[in-house]
Amino acid sequence: MARTFDVVLFDFGGVFTPSPFAAVCRYSVKLGLAPQQLNDIVFGSYHMDGDHPWHQLERGELSLEDARQQILVAGKALDVEVDIYQVFAAMAEDMGEDNGIYQLLVDYVAELSAAGYTLGIITNNLKEFADGWRAMLPVEELFDFVVDSSEVGMRKPDPAIYHRALSLAGLEQPDKAVFIDDYKGNVEAAAALGIRGLHVDGDQHKTIRDLRQVLGN
Repeated sequence: MARTFDVVLFDFGGVFTPSPFAAVCRYSVKLGLAPQQLNDIVFGSYHMDGDHPWHQLERGELSLEDARQQILVAGKALDVEVDIYQVFAAMAEDMGEDNGIYQLLVDYVAELSAAGYTLGIITNNLKEFADGWRAMLPVEELFDFVVDSSEVGMRKPDPAIYHRALSLAGLEQPDKAVFIDDYKGNVEAAAALGIRGLHVDGDQHKTIRDLRQVLGN
């Protein structure tokens, strides 16, 4: 019996780990800002791909330190010091002793790999974090390819990054692929191309249930 889907594409942060947006939300309280204010300062309009320092950082156009300095300036315009190193520290608090990896989901991905699905990662990430996040998962064992925004010079939700993933998967029909992400805008961008989108909320049990239902396994 032919499968409905042949390719499964995963985001990394917020899918295999706690969502970074949750940590930013909590950290905003310490700064006396509304969560959306801090998100706008640190990440810019995340539903689009623009010229915000964070967007340039994720596309590999700025160094981490250069982006940090520009974001500090943006914060000072609102009379607040927003140091992304402190934001990263808040994110690290969510990781815990197991590095925050959702092991049950990793095990399920191993099942999908063994079942013959083509698996890929599409991540908005930083050059400076490349070794770190890859060390958290058996990337080479489980995934056929990785599309890292800082390596390819494009980032979600730019349609080009999804097309790159489909090309690497050798897939001509977008509707044979599923894409999983914790940011709704990224899922909507994939769906606009004909990819089956699945928005997740950081509950690995629910992610597995929902993905099993989509894949019919």
